[in-house]
Amino acid sequence: MAKRIGIVKEKKNAWEKRVPLIPADVKTLIDNQGVEIVIQPSILRIFSDDEFRAAGAIVQDDLSECDPIFGIKEIKISDLIPEKTYLYFSHTIKGQSYNMPMLQKVLELRCTLLDYERMVDENNQRLIYFSYHAGVAGTIESLWAYGQRLAWEGISSPFRNIKQSFKYDDQAAAEAAFAALGNEISKNRLPQTLTPLVIGITGYGNVSHGVQHMLSFLPVEKVDPDDLPGLHQRKSGINDRVFQVVFKEKHMFAPVQNMRTFDLQDYYQNPKKYRADFEKYLPELDILINASFWDTAYPVHVSKAALRTLFGSEHQPRLRVIGDISCDVEGGIACTTRVTDPGNPVYVYQPAEDSVKDGVEGKGPVIMAVDNLPSELPRDASNYFSSVLKTIVPDLAAADWRTSFENLRVPETLRRAVIVYQGRLTDDYRYLEKYL
Repeated sequence: MAKRIGIVKEKKNAWEKRVPLIPADVKTLIDNQGVEIVIQPSILRIFSDDEFRAAGAIVQDDLSECDPIFGIKEIKISDLIPEKTYLYFSHTIKGQSYNMPMLQKVLELRCTLLDYERMVDENNQRLIYFSYHAGVAGTIESLWAYGQRLAWEGISSPFRNIKQSFKYDDQAAAEAAFAALGNEISKNRLPQTLTPLVIGITGYGNVSHGVQHMLSFLPVEKVDPDDLPGLHQRKSGINDRVFQVVFKEKHMFAPVQNMRTFDLQDYYQNPKKYRADFEKYLPELDILINASFWDTAYPVHVSKAALRTLFGSEHQPRLRVIGDISCDVEGGIACTTRVTDPGNPVYVYQPAEDSVKDGVEGKGPVIMAVDNLPSELPRDASNYFSSVLKTIVPDLAAADWRTSFENLRVPETLRRAVIVYQGRLTDDYRYLEKYL
């Protein structure tokens, strides 16, 4: 009997339409690798059941004869099958409390779990990710939120024409809308009350690349963080463009001891020696897009106290929107108090009351905190993800998942991704025991 591979029906929410393998790649694997692929039926998935049938896949609910089994987001506890090998984004490696029950069940059922996020090379660079598409979708959502906020304030702007990401057929349609926005800004100019319009981006990795790609369709002038104070003194050339500034760690953090200079490697190795130094830039920004990595060991770069100060006067500060693509609840952006979904994507953080209010109305910044942004561009995201995953499937299908971990014959990229093996945390992830 041919090796059977399973693909689950995504159940995390109604917005999740992605799939790890697209029909065209399923057909290639079936034809060239001699495997059978079983996919659970779904009316939400961006590719129809009939497309998978035409590719040669078996469409049925029962995955009991499949191993390994692929998903995108966390698989429901009730759907886990004992002693199976699973691949999905488990969102457990930071000890996330909301997924510890799922991880505990994986252990109890003696399953094996590989996390896409931990498929990395010898330089710890990820092999497969949705982060670029998160940057693309997050930028669309953030500029949509900006247009909505301005409309509530009674300010007419070209941003009113931007829609939410999922309302575009694909990324190309969103790019065309951004190009049209750029043409309107160049031709008709922005209202003087909004200029210079500064969009700040924290981070410079894959998420940031997605952000900058979308902004490239606008008339953009790139500036250095140190040039921001002088930007508002310019008398010309400021209302026919937007200004983009990228913040790196050296701009966002400073040594606690003022006599020392910032050292990137030392910062990552000894984060407690550093403090946040980013809040001085907040008054200069109209839109902040957070695309940087954060963990509990690192300083918070936008605190609630800083926002209380910024919004403490009677005058509206420049900062209207924070697009928190990284979406760490009460993390690097402290006012990200909860995550949202595309159906209700934003809320206003009101610093004076330390409270949030759904929508774009209120005194405080609008927070965009959609935690599954790539699902808003399901076709583009799935096409990319599948193009990488299909190269890994033969090794996964050929592996003997019943042997000991020491004897498991898979590339190191896959070995590094094994969080649980046959019901036990592997050595690299033993630290998760304290969170269970």
